[in-house]
Amino acid sequence: MTLSLTPHASFPGQRPVLVVVADGVGVAPAGPMNAVTEAATPTLDQLCESRLYTTLLAHGLAVGLPSDSDMGNSEVGHNALGAGRVFAQGATLVNEAINTGAIFESDEWSAVITRGNAATLHLLGLHSDGNIHSHTNHLYALMRRAVADGVRRIRVHILHDGRDVDPRSALTYIAQTEAVLAQLNATDGVDAAIASGGGRMTITMDRYGADWSMVERGYWCHTHGVGRTFSSATEAVETVYAESDDDDQYLDSFVVVDCDDTPIGKMVDGDVVILFNFRGDRAIEISQAYEDPDLSQFDRGRHPDVLYVGMLQYDGDLLVPTNHLVAPPTIDRVMGEYICGTGLASFAVSETQKFGHVTYFWNGNRSGYLDESLETYGEIPSDNVEFNTTPAMKLREITESTIELLRSGQYAMGRINFPNGDMVGHTGDLKATVDAMQVLDDCLEQLLIAIDEVGGVLVFTADHGNADIMYTEQADGEVTPKTSHTLSPVPFVIHDATSSDDYRLAQLAQAGLANVAATVLNLMGYDAPEGYEPSLIEFTDDVPLGAASFTIS
Repeated sequence: MTLSLTPHASFPGQRPVLVVVADGVGVAPAGPMNAVTEAATPTLDQLCESRLYTTLLAHGLAVGLPSDSDMGNSEVGHNALGAGRVFAQGATLVNEAINTGAIFESDEWSAVITRGNAATLHLLGLHSDGNIHSHTNHLYALMRRAVADGVRRIRVHILHDGRDVDPRSALTYIAQTEAVLAQLNATDGVDAAIASGGGRMTITMDRYGADWSMVERGYWCHTHGVGRTFSSATEAVETVYAESDDDDQYLDSFVVVDCDDTPIGKMVDGDVVILFNFRGDRAIEISQAYEDPDLSQFDRGRHPDVLYVGMLQYDGDLLVPTNHLVAPPTIDRVMGEYICGTGLASFAVSETQKFGHVTYFWNGNRSGYLDESLETYGEIPSDNVEFNTTPAMKLREITESTIELLRSGQYAMGRINFPNGDMVGHTGDLKATVDAMQVLDDCLEQLLIAIDEVGGVLVFTADHGNADIMYTEQADGEVTPKTSHTLSPVPFVIHDATSSDDYRLAQLAQAGLANVAATVLNLMGYDAPEGYEPSLIEFTDDVPLGAASFTIS
């Protein structure tokens, strides 16, 4: 079925409409811990004084997460931006599947147990309760049920976080997991232990093909036991802490060995591997490393015949992985489908680190083009560096490419992602993040000039907070770097030099990222599709819109 848009009755539209997503730029009280307000951002400051400025919820229930204590992230944020509705997301789906027991009634779990009873069950994933990529409660639920179902040998391969949780909290999570393992080992015949690990930005969790060497290091560590050896995960972390100031996310790989210096968790034919991450972007490549018989990115050595199972299917188009415990949300009727179905051309631009967000996640977790004849996707390769060393990242290149596309006159709509507020914010480096915001402001100024030249509209927003709170004050008054996302709302503002008198902000009871899609379509001159969250604007000739609340599809 072809989806198409209905022209708005009273507003012909102002095109092109450019959506600028400033990744990780939330709205929080000004102060020395807020890189957004500490930066000199005259362009953004002026935008935020507009009558068409407001803030949007970008966390918790507003983006389909289990509760309002859950930080938003780029994936669920771009899902909401592109789909115009709120869908139950990974953590919510997994929690429900575990709480109801449905996850353990699936054919995939039966296969895990059948094979695991005669071999080793390996559980691999991000080792924290950050609830962005994973949650240790999910790991513990899987291990406990596996033992109850007869599995007797379990090996856990942990990836230190330090990004969605405190920068040096790995030992806390290791202690929690060791306590659970001790409980399991009290069961007759059970042998459960942590076998390997390393920092999430050093091994295993690459995304968008940015650095396959990370995946290679992780694969060889988890699979073949290649890495610096220690007697325990605790010893590994304590040793590296003493040797360097690196946060958890950057710690080198480690392998746990027995008294004979033999790795305790090497994988062999017949074993089972479960990746317990629920978020897809940093799970796809390691899944391909275990599943793809023709993998060409690196040499896997003697690749064992394992049953590989993901917590979810991380890419529904590529069917990666083949086996998964929980079905991902089905996101249909995304904004891009309606734009293509109406015969309108659009573009999406970012650098590698966030390119998938303005394409795959924006399009409802679908790879590739919706209609290649009407869409232009521009990916600018990211540098393989720690981003606090290059706080501008590729914003200038993204800006130049976007301006060229705008001036071509071919496109009715475009969306871009400026990644540095998030990627530099994750390093915990306040000065670098302030510098990042100032580059962002310079680029935003150039885009405003260009959008006025072509008679278009610019919509500025963000997908979640990060750069807005760079430090956390502890109970004892000590201030520590905060590298995780925040619960802050995000900015939303419309810049329209031509026809902004035709509309005003709607008075909605609450508004979130899912309200942006209807707004963009209205600005283009079309009614929002049925079922979309209400538009953030109302036209002066229309009856005022009523209050809205979030509905999870």
